[in-house]
Amino acid sequence: MKPGAPSGSPASGCAGCPSSRAARLDRLGLRVDESDYVVALAGNPNTGKSTIFNALTGLRQHTGNWPGKTIARAEGGFSFAGKRYKLVDLPGTYSLLSATQDEEVARDFILFGAPDVTVIVADATRLERNLNLVLQVLQLTNRALVCLNLMDEARAHGFDIDVRGLARDLGVPVFPTSARYLEGIEELTSGIASIARGETVCRPRRIPLAAPGLKSAVGELSRKLEASFPHVPHKEWIALRLLEGDEHMIRAVAEGDLGELAEDHGSSLVSAE
Repeated sequence: MKPGAPSGSPASGCAGCPSSRAARLDRLGLRVDESDYVVALAGNPNTGKSTIFNALTGLRQHTGNWPGKTIARAEGGFSFAGKRYKLVDLPGTYSLLSATQDEEVARDFILFGAPDVTVIVADATRLERNLNLVLQVLQLTNRALVCLNLMDEARAHGFDIDVRGLARDLGVPVFPTSARYLEGIEELTSGIASIARGETVCRPRRIPLAAPGLKSAVGELSRKLEASFPHVPHKEWIALRLLEGDEHMIRAVAEGDLGELAEDHGSSLVSAE
């Protein structure tokens, strides 16, 4: 699908322009000369996310811990159509809204790491439960797709999923896969490349601010964040989290290191080549 260009893209603004982003990632440990695009892999636990990761990267991968945390991370690389892709496997999580370390790592990387593409892996046999995380990720980025995995199990249970209808409703491409059999992996890889290269532009479904007064409160707080942290992306989403009492975000703003948080998550990446 190739709907019109979205507003509020992660690449908008000075902080997102290619030269400043490349310099920031290089300064923070990612050797950008060895990869053309950065891809984040998100999803609930037990969705086959690791199998998707292995299918995409093969043996070009390694594991370690996220800097300053005991949470394991895996990262690897793959090539497609002459371009090199860095794939970062985020911790499996059911939500981005709580305060566990796994959720903070996944959320902050999508927020501040500015991946070129975020692949959200969902279990086709438990789609309703998985859509909670899908919708949360789509609040943070326009550059995303859904990998609907375990389609072999869904078929075995007699589930009939309208993949095209789901893609239309979510506003992002949806690719059905059975990673253990490498089914759909070629199409998924092509879809990742299409978004990374800007050939496919998404309009993800966003949850509107319907509560009375909430929109104006978010707008006012966003303007204050702009004044204090002009280069931090996704200010409206951060404002909403502050209003909801997110202690992680409140502490980052109060201590004045929200801008550093935005940069530090680039340092989670090291070359996998």
